[in-house]
Amino acid sequence: MKKIVDERLTFLNLQHIKITYIVQTLGVLLILGHDFLEGGLEKMKANPLWVVFILSSVVYSYLSLSISVENEKEIKRPFRSFLLSLFVLLVIGSITAYLTSVTSGFNWSDGVLFGGIIL
Repeated sequence: MKKIVDERLTFLNLQHIKITYIVQTLGVLLILGHDFLEGGLEKMKANPLWVVFILSSVVYSYLSLSISVENEKEIKRPFRSFLLSLFVLLVIGSITAYLTSVTSGFNWSDGVLFGGIIL
């Protein structure tokens, strides 16, 4: 006997699961928010729902990694954007190194070290 699969029913089931996940997450966030208002950050982190919330967020993020929609028609070469990003980071690191080296109590080696770390 062949199993009949209807894509519309599968899609409707996935929508129901999505709505259930959203309601569940909002409930957990409301409970954690109440704990935060009542006892602060330490009480909120002591609640076991905090671990459930963090774990479900990590699992959702991991599962979402494989979902992608390709919008671009042409293939772009990443080398140009890589050079632009590298140039911007080099400028930011150089400015940080200069500002650190002219600060009282620091010398040029401290500036180069800190700028290199930022870079």
